[in-house]
Amino acid sequence: MATETSNHYKAELHKGNIDFTSDTFKIILMDTGFTFDKDADATLSDVSANELSNGNGYTTGGETLANVDTSSIENDTSDRSEVSWDTVTWTASGGSLGPTPGAIIYDDTTADDTIVAYLDFDGEETIPSGTPLNINTPTIRLGDSA
Repeated sequence: MATETSNHYKAELHKGNIDFTSDTFKIILMDTGFTFDKDADATLSDVSANELSNGNGYTTGGETLANVDTSSIENDTSDRSEVSWDTVTWTASGGSLGPTPGAIIYDDTTADDTIVAYLDFDGEETIPSGTPLNINTPTIRLGDSA
């Protein structure tokens, strides 16, 4: 799974408007055909029309990411910084979930709901009813080994 950060996130991070230890981060699934643009997709309002529809085990607005791990904020061995959260799961019920090409992580605490990153599933995923979709330890990296 490829991860791409938004340019707006990088700017907000440098301005001190994003705090991984106190902000609330959420993750949403995107609808079929969505393509992330790191320049234009800066805030939740830029992508909300492309969020997966409510139903079959998915609730619009997404899931709150839990237990941010900032232990690798500075990783001198890999020349990068990173943060991650616990695995998030949606279970398809009453029908298939998707297709979805990926997920957006956004900061629900910032005034504009800054998009942090896009997690690209490397193709459209459709989850059959009764089956979970797990995003294992969603991680955002910045640096040479991102």
